[in-house]
Amino acid sequence: MSSSSHHVADLHDSLAALTADDIDAAAKRIGDVIAATPLQRSDRLSAATGANVYLKREDLQVVRSYKLRGAYNLIVQLTAAERAAGVVAASAGNHAQGVAFACRAMGIVGRIYVPTNTPKQKRDRIKVHGQEFVELIAVGTTYDAAAAAAADDVARTGATMVPPFDDVRTAAGQGTIAAEILAQLDESPDTVIVPVGGGGCIAGVATYLHERAPRATIVGVEPAGAASMTAALVAGGPVTLPEIDPFVDGAAVRRIGDVPFAALTRLGARAMSHGSLPLVFSTESKIDKGEFAMMHIDEGAICTAMLELYQNEGIIAEPAGALSVAALPSVHLAPGSTVVCLISGGNNDVSRYGEILERSLVHLGLKHYFLVDFPQEPGALRSFLDRVLGPDDDITLFEYVKRNNRETGAALVGVELGSADGLSGLLERMKVSRIQCEQLEPGSPAYRYLT
Repeated sequence: MSSSSHHVADLHDSLAALTADDIDAAAKRIGDVIAATPLQRSDRLSAATGANVYLKREDLQVVRSYKLRGAYNLIVQLTAAERAAGVVAASAGNHAQGVAFACRAMGIVGRIYVPTNTPKQKRDRIKVHGQEFVELIAVGTTYDAAAAAAADDVARTGATMVPPFDDVRTAAGQGTIAAEILAQLDESPDTVIVPVGGGGCIAGVATYLHERAPRATIVGVEPAGAASMTAALVAGGPVTLPEIDPFVDGAAVRRIGDVPFAALTRLGARAMSHGSLPLVFSTESKIDKGEFAMMHIDEGAICTAMLELYQNEGIIAEPAGALSVAALPSVHLAPGSTVVCLISGGNNDVSRYGEILERSLVHLGLKHYFLVDFPQEPGALRSFLDRVLGPDDDITLFEYVKRNNRETGAALVGVELGSADGLSGLLERMKVSRIQCEQLEPGSPAYRYLT
């Protein structure tokens, strides 16, 4: 047996204790602390998909995300000596709030490491929940940098680490979401869609449904810029992504946890394809045990889902919290089937809505950027406005590239179209004009300077 095979086998053994009974025990253990969040039917999403779509509102949890479940379930089981030594955690924000709440509730001192780009709203809430029991330390620009600093703290001080996903106790606590869903529905769900970051939540949910609702399909959804679980399934084990897009901060993890990976593979998950995403993996028996599917969703689509949830249902979802709803159009759903989307969190900073709207418009094909080289002659800009732009198009950005020439020459121009199908006409008018225009494509080096 290879060393990697031994590693996976050892991980399977370490997770052997995680069962539906253990998740039920966790539910009793944390029941007086967490809220039994609502399971609400969405008329809009049900009409759009032809299925009966329910939203599991973990954004209404006491710390506005499901992370309290796992954090509290772990900390409440610590020995007196471990409590006296204090706890340490690394988090992109939501797990930190759960740890902070638990520390204050149990009178335990904690140190919490977060990335420096953690939204201010989340940092403020960590302080509110932890009060004098918690020290907040910002380090690095990713969760992984914060995790490394937290691990160093534990090595130096002997405090207990409270992992956000890579621990059986954490996964068991997060799995209580599935227990609630089954208790709230009259029948077992056909499909449950779960956001995936480090993998603790889907590990717990999948474990519970595997035993208690084995015919349910489980769909894990990652942001396209941080598809670490998908990469692990392709590679046959957790791998570290060379770079990630940190925008979906609640799910932007370079490397998924060993324990979650072992949970899914122990349940029979396997890669069905090594080709392009979305990647599908399933249990050995689809009929008896349901199916697991992993997919990745573009960050722009996530932003669109966030805005639609806010405008239609009045739900303030953070980017990771909207992952499940953003995935709905890409999931094959049988008419009349029962579908549950986990709204995993609602800790979103209002100052981010400018970027959220921008990413959504780009995703919908309504926002485009161009380098426009205006002829150095009078009336060039007026000609562009009159002859190139359509009647429903607006300029949302205009900056001359050369600072020493503010009236002629090349300019960066952002255009918002009246409708996405207006792009072809705009490009054709640019082509026949005397003005040189170059479209900046999303993902190109030049485009990255805009985001």
